[in-house]
Formats: sequence, C-alpha cells, structure tokens
Amino acid sequence: MPVYEYKALNPAGKLVRGIVDADDMRSARTKLRKAGIFPTELREDTVGKRGARQEIRFTTLLHRVKPQDVALMVRQLSTLTVAGLPLVESLTALIEQVDHPYLKRVITQVREKVNEGSTLADALAEHPRIFSPLAVNMIRAGEASGALDIVLLRLADFTESQVALRNKIWAAMTYPILMTFVGSGVLFFLLTFVIPVVTQIFQDMEQSLPLVTRVLIGVSTFLQRYWWLLLVGILTLVFAARKYRQTEAGSLLYDKLKLRFPVFGPLFQKVAISRFSRTLSILLDSGITLLTALDIVKAVMNNKVLAAAVEEARKSISEGQDIASPLRRSQLFPPLVVHMIAVGEKSGKLEEMLRRIAESYDNEVEATVQGLTSILEPFMILVMGAVVGFIVLSILLPIFEMNQIVR
Repeated sequence: MPVYEYKALNPAGKLVRGIVDADDMRSARTKLRKAGIFPTELREDTVGKRGARQEIRFTTLLHRVKPQDVALMVRQLSTLTVAGLPLVESLTALIEQVDHPYLKRVITQVREKVNEGSTLADALAEHPRIFSPLAVNMIRAGEASGALDIVLLRLADFTESQVALRNKIWAAMTYPILMTFVGSGVLFFLLTFVIPVVTQIFQDMEQSLPLVTRVLIGVSTFLQRYWWLLLVGILTLVFAARKYRQTEAGSLLYDKLKLRFPVFGPLFQKVAISRFSRTLSILLDSGITLLTALDIVKAVMNNKVLAAAVEEARKSISEGQDIASPLRRSQLFPPLVVHMIAVGEKSGKLEEMLRRIAESYDNEVEATVQGLTSILEPFMILVMGAVVGFIVLSILLPIFEMNQIVR
C-alpha cells in the first residue's frame, strides 16, 4: 500500500506534518479528513519503492537515525508485543509514538509489508542502514520459534546497553576533545595575530635575537603567510587516508593499527571483546545456532582483524572442533576470556559465561575510559603550558638582553 507525506491543518488551525498509508491519493485525503485533519499538501513517498540501495541518497543522510532512536523504538515495540497486541496493531501504535520523522516513515513501510504478508524480519531487512543484521536475525529466530516478544525484550536490553556504553565513552572524551580544539585555536590566534605585532619591535631594532625567538618568528611568519597551505595539506591528508581506508588493504591496516595503538589499543580491544561476548550470548539465547551466530557476530565486530579470528573459529567448529582453541591460537583474545569460553562449552553454560565476560569487560571499558581522561587532562595542561612557556620565553629573552645593553 502506498505511503503519503502530508502537510495539514489540525482542528486548532495549527500546521502539522506526517505520513499516512492509503490505496491512492483520494483515499489518503478522505482518511485524513475523517481524522479531523485538513491536508494542504499531499504527495506520495517513494522511498520504500526505491529499495534499500537508494537509502544512501543525500536526503536519507540528512535524516540519519541515531542508535538511541532505534533503541527506544525496539523497547516500545517489545512493550507493546509483551502486552499482547498483534504485531500490526503494535506497529500502528509505534508509529504514533515515534518522534523521528524518517524513522516514522520507515516503520510505516515496515507495517505495510507485514500487513501484506511479509515477516517482520524481512520487512526490517529492507532498511539495513537502520536495522543491523543482529536485530534482523534475532527477530527472524523469534518469529520462527514463536517467542518474538521475548526476543524483542532481549534485543531492547542489548541495544540500550550498547547505546549506554557508547554514550559513556563519548561523555568521558568530550572534554579532552573540546580542550584540544580550543587550545589549538587559541595558539593559532596567538601565533598569527599577536606574536607578529610583538616580534616586529625586535626586528625593527635590528638586534641579534636568541635562537628560540628566531624559531618563534619563523613559525609565526609561516602560519601568517601559508596557513592556507597547511590547511589544504591537512585536508588532503585526511581525504587520502579516508579513501585508502575504504580499500580492503587500507581497512585491514587501519584495524591492525587500531589494536596496536598505544594507550587506546587496549581500549578498542576491550570494546570489541565486550561486543563479541554480549552479541554471541544474545544470539544463542534467542535460539540461533552457533555457526549462524558466529557469522552474524563477525559482521558486527567492526574490526577486520578480530572478524578474521571469529571466521577461523567458525570454520573450526564446522569441522568438529571447539570454539576456544581457534580463539586461543589467534592471540587476540585474552587467556581469561578463552578459558571462560572453554569452561562454558564444557559445562553447557556458554551463554551465561559469555554474558559474564561482557559485563566484566563493560566495567573494564568504563574504568579504562575514566583512567584515560584523568591522564589526558593533566597531559594536555602540561603540553599547553610548555607551548605557552616557550612563547613567553621567546619574547622575554630579547627584552632581558635589551636591558643588559642599556645598563
């Protein structure tokens, strides 16, 4: 059934926007009028007809759906299904609750697909930029087993926990990032506008200047004359790096360096292991087989090096081996994690062990982020202090020499 976007006046005379599904435009107008809404503009929404490939269009990027919005949507849908509402009615109620306009449009399209006989998983799979393979496969397993309400609850818990972890990391890193940009801006202003005025006095006196002062004048002159060249160079480097990262070799190299990066490498590894453990635990709890679950986990690892290790584990399991041995051989998973997975396999409590690993590493990630921020803040202060001290010393040394000459 087609979906139409509308602008209309409500009974209070206020302009409202929204979407409505109907067989044709005339039916859409009739449906709106029965609801007490008088349309002033009505046009068919063709996003659903263009399919998933067209979702990368510029208009879609402008309406990017945040993970928080998806997490809230899944929680609301799980609440409605647990309450016993049929799926189509739950989706209809969900459309009224969702605030994000693009997500509302997508849910409307999903409801129409389900109303036409499609499964919820297949309808969601047509929007891969919003719904991950993890969510689609969990929902497919829930529909097949008749436990969709339970699966949705697990998916809601998982999505919210991932969003909460990401928010904690960003909240902790916001201050250092902000200070870096502010400090760099202040230094650039000093070197390009303030320092040239001060150092011009020394140059006019035609006096021999100390080395640090000459270095400061050289840096200031370069930034004043060629700041645009520096900006172009940085932008070119960033663009080239991003293009290279989009290649297979570049992506693999980037993921390797990310795990070996000083200080931040262990943090990336802990986040990846937490995601691996929690995702695999949720999938196994939802009734998905281990081989299929590992295939899904590999797709959501967000690191090609770790994904290769998971793929090796999947191949070993298909040949009759356990999951712990290939993970141990990869040397990318800590011995404690491998040991707990091995114990879980032998005891038949693999899901519980994976959940414990995920909880433990979530706590470690939070503690690591707090530790990094506590180190970064004084380090940044020291760096800024050293730069400012260099500038002050470069200006004061010629003044001291001038005083000596006068005496």
